[in-house]
Amino acid sequence: MDDFIKGIAVTSGIVIGEAFILDQTINHVPKHNISGNDIEKEIARLDTAVEVSVHQLEEIKSRVEEKLGYQHALIFEAKILMLKDETVRDKTIKRIKGQKINCEWALDEAISELIEIFSGFDDEYLKERKTDIGNIRSRILSNLAGVSHIGISDIKKPVIVIAHDLAPADTALMHKETILGFATDVGGKTSHTAIMARSLEIPAVVGLKNATTKIQSGDRLIIDANSGDVIINPDELTLQKYEEKKRKFDELQKTFLSLHDLPAETADGFKLKIFANIELPEEAIAVDSYGADGIGLYRTEFLYLNRLTTPDEEEQFNNYRKLAETMYPKPVTIRTFDLGGDKYLSQMQMAEELNPAMGLRAIRFCLEQPELFKTQLRAILRASHFGNLRILFPMISGIGELRSAKSILNECRKELQSEGKQFNDNIEVGIMIEVPTAAIIADILAREVNFFSIGTNDLIQYCLAIDRVNEKVAYLYEPLHPAILRLISNIVSSAHRMNIPVCLCGEMAAEPIYAFLLLGLEIDELSTNPISIPNIKRILRNSKLEDAKNVVSRILTMSNAEEIRSHINTFLCEKFPEDFFLID
Repeated sequence: MDDFIKGIAVTSGIVIGEAFILDQTINHVPKHNISGNDIEKEIARLDTAVEVSVHQLEEIKSRVEEKLGYQHALIFEAKILMLKDETVRDKTIKRIKGQKINCEWALDEAISELIEIFSGFDDEYLKERKTDIGNIRSRILSNLAGVSHIGISDIKKPVIVIAHDLAPADTALMHKETILGFATDVGGKTSHTAIMARSLEIPAVVGLKNATTKIQSGDRLIIDANSGDVIINPDELTLQKYEEKKRKFDELQKTFLSLHDLPAETADGFKLKIFANIELPEEAIAVDSYGADGIGLYRTEFLYLNRLTTPDEEEQFNNYRKLAETMYPKPVTIRTFDLGGDKYLSQMQMAEELNPAMGLRAIRFCLEQPELFKTQLRAILRASHFGNLRILFPMISGIGELRSAKSILNECRKELQSEGKQFNDNIEVGIMIEVPTAAIIADILAREVNFFSIGTNDLIQYCLAIDRVNEKVAYLYEPLHPAILRLISNIVSSAHRMNIPVCLCGEMAAEPIYAFLLLGLEIDELSTNPISIPNIKRILRNSKLEDAKNVVSRILTMSNAEEIRSHINTFLCEKFPEDFFLID
């Protein structure tokens, strides 16, 4: 029987190859007592090792900026700032002097204390920062020991990398020629490693928990980054099955990409727009290569994370302008920052909340910090002069929030006019429909905006009252729940009565089975990760609006998700047996 482990798929694709364990941990940290005369010598050793580490990261930052762009390089700027931070140095020196111990042991204790503090946070984003701190510890200890910090760039033959975790420095320097794919014990869909993997289009599975203990260098592996499956030393039958699955997947990808220049038009002439969700302006190249009609969701909060100061108006203006000019004449929807919740803003003292998902986040945080909000709105307005930009307000729950946000936007307009600065005064303004109240009063909200964008990830979570990252209740997260489908149907009807379009930008948009369903619900635009676009386009081009509407009409009468899923699966597998072979 095959040895099988299940993780979280963060990209797509299937790879088969030899495992390479990338062990970056320092297994033994030396400890010995020192004399009072050696204290200054130990402090000097510490400072030299930190200085070398800073130099190494600055070199990596420079290479990453050249390869992937400025925004990816910012991750290393944050790490460099961590290295230069006096807190850890002071704590280490205090131990060296107080306990008269060598700097390796003192540093290890000081950083372990820091990691323990971060581990205690409920906030997932803060918890992930402990990995960054651990990476820094490994680098300094390697330099103190005078050994090379083994990195991805040292690998010279094609392998599948297995690691407890990968530092962004390693992920960013991967080359497809040598790194077929990778798998890690830890990590989630929003970790830096996952974001890098998607940008580089390298098949990856994270969150496997015990990959490094179950896999050894030289093992034959199958990584299925579509499903999150990792198979260790498969038998011949399994190997043949996955070789065939990989061949079909690769062929389909080529077929899908051939649709690059064709519209997402159904066989009976209905046209949808397929947009892309992105985090970084550099992803615009991938957006274009996958044939997107524009950008439906630019998550601007990544501009604010992993840095000690908030981005000023000029930095944001340049960022949005670059994107607007790159995509022109295609539209770019810029979502104002969705901070708070699980996205911690290190530049500000944000109070810890018992339930951050329902706390001060998104538009609530924007309205709480009007100057921060205005800085972003002014930057977006100025950039609108250089392309086709739209503004999207996140997590609107009622008319009061919407009017407050629009009022601040109008203040920015007046300021820019008085300063003689150019902008598109007719820029379209939309809202995210992602809480039940907004969905229920969609007819009221539709009178005051130019478009809706449905964020299904949060809408489903809030509507079904489940925490989707809580493994004990995650099974209740169900996009096909009758209440969710009826809610989406109500949002679309309300919007269309006011002649405004509806985009759907949650994870639902990435799945072919849901794309067909959303076609039947008469959604106007879908926005998803770029790599999913060709597949969605193929499904839509081989579908008829009339068929999809008939299926939706039938399932809206059903009472549970299982019945709905069975009905859609049966219909699609009969109609598109080749397209849906991967849903088994």
